[in-house]
Parts: sequence; structure tokens; C-alpha cells
Amino acid sequence: MKKVKITAIRKAEYKDLMTKYENPIEHTCDVCEGDSWISIDGQCPDNLCSEAWKTMKEFVEALAKGEGNFYDGWMKNPYSAMISCNDGFRPVSFYIETIE
Repeated sequence: MKKVKITAIRKAEYKDLMTKYENPIEHTCDVCEGDSWISIDGQCPDNLCSEAWKTMKEFVEALAKGEGNFYDGWMKNPYSAMISCNDGFRPVSFYIETIE
């Protein structure tokens, strides 16, 4: 199986939505732009947010198996994907790509 690199590319924050809809939270996402992880054998890397993993798991597993070309040519690199976590208030976009 191939190794898959996961990189946090962008982190947004929608304060207007947070003010309108979210209850106050003491601790939110620890991911920072530029953070990266390596998935081995399609497994969730240590210290990667479990909720973010849920949104990218199928793509990482497919890339680890050598599959790609999601959605008929969506990405310039067919062995990659851009996936965002499911936090509607502060989503993080992750670039995932095979490295071996």
C-alpha cells in the first residue's frame, strides 16, 4: 500500500455563524495551517482529529490502494483530493496525496 500525506491547507472561521448559532465552547480545533500527518496502510494517523478523519477516510483508503481520479478528473494530480472537515463554524481544508 502507498503512504498518504495529509496536510492542513486552510482554516476558516465564520464568527457571524458562531455568534448566531453556536453555544460557547472552551476548546475548539487544534489543527493549524501547515500541520501534516502520514497515513500508513490507509489508517488514521496519530493525533489527527477523529472528526476530520471521518470526512477523508474513504479518500485516504482509496489513495493508499493506488486508486485515484476521483470524480472524473476533479484534481490536477489524480492521486490527490482536497477534503474539508465537517465543522461548519471553523472548517479546515486538507490536501491529501500519495507519496509512495
